[in-house]
Amino acid sequence: MKYDFDQIINRKHTNSAKWDTDNGFDTLPMWVADMDFTTAEPIIKALEERARHGIFGYASIPDAYYEAEVHWWERRHHFTIHKEWIEVSTGVIPSLSAIVQAFTEAGDQVLIQSPIYNYFNTSITNNGCHVVVNELKHNGDTYEIDFDDFEQKASHEKVKLFILCNPHNPVGRVWSRAEMLRLAEICLRHNVVVVSDEIHRDLVYTDNHFTPFASMGEEFLMNSITCTAPSKTFNLAGLKTSNIISANEEFRKKVNRSLNVNEAIEPNVFGIEALIAAYNNGEEWLDQLLDYLAGNRDYIMSFIKERLPDLRALLPEATYLIWIDCRSLGIPSTELSKKLLEEGQLRINEGLIYGDTGEGFIRINIACPRVLLHKGLERLEQVVKSIHCNLSGNL
Repeated sequence: MKYDFDQIINRKHTNSAKWDTDNGFDTLPMWVADMDFTTAEPIIKALEERARHGIFGYASIPDAYYEAEVHWWERRHHFTIHKEWIEVSTGVIPSLSAIVQAFTEAGDQVLIQSPIYNYFNTSITNNGCHVVVNELKHNGDTYEIDFDDFEQKASHEKVKLFILCNPHNPVGRVWSRAEMLRLAEICLRHNVVVVSDEIHRDLVYTDNHFTPFASMGEEFLMNSITCTAPSKTFNLAGLKTSNIISANEEFRKKVNRSLNVNEAIEPNVFGIEALIAAYNNGEEWLDQLLDYLAGNRDYIMSFIKERLPDLRALLPEATYLIWIDCRSLGIPSTELSKKLLEEGQLRINEGLIYGDTGEGFIRINIACPRVLLHKGLERLEQVVKSIHCNLSGNL
């Protein structure tokens, strides 16, 4: 089946967090990480069939759910997991919160790499723990890991967990096997459990290779917990379904207990059906999506190079999120974000919310029809030109 990703779908008045949050009628939202594409037809059909049943009581999880997850890992990522390794939760962030609660006590520390998805910080601090930051090194074209700093931070006796983001949000890196092996060995040496957020694992561009953290060897498998969901891959965030995967039985017992305490383990009746349909019959849609996203990625990179040369977009290895260096404009990212919204009717994510190292950057979501992407980039160009004019007038 041929899918039309150029189709513009009106999402206004659908209680969309992305489209119905701003009061401005003409505001173009290119911020929160959901896509403006209709999901795969097999998923829609599965949900329609379940809806026709008409009763939506408490749900149990069928074997087909676990089998779909297991087979997806095997087909797409060449990694074998087992049904008993899987704990179901309502989302990756609730999963992270449950894991932090299960493996730490108040006052303990959790290691992250900044700039990083802002809710990592929330999951840590809400559980009475302290955030320890290993700052990623920006070299102009990409980001690298400061391994010396990482080991120094990981060696502290209070550091109990390291939350890895792979592929990384917001900088778009797919960490190599060699990079992850160094992280894994450091964490093992210092008794730090690795929690790998792999929610963007399926959105990797050609010529880049995603390696599941737990696949690198038995000792790393047993010292890690992986969080996944079909939500980013198939645009299903509203169905609140995700999985926590760990081969370590003691880890799973701790996680299960924490999920139950927080009542974050109850499955969504539609989420169950969506995951099964997505992982069994969604690959045709996903392959076409990746081709379209690659086109959008190339389009925004070309646009910025040709028409906004003062800005510098990092070429992402994965995700539909573009990390743009705007420091040459000389204004804080919070101010730039405000100008884009108020003067350009364009909503993006300001870099500062991803940590101090995000100052001067913005994040743009390109998972939309190309005509909307072009419209958003023209609004960005308009505001940048206005900033340049103001700066020139003040000289």
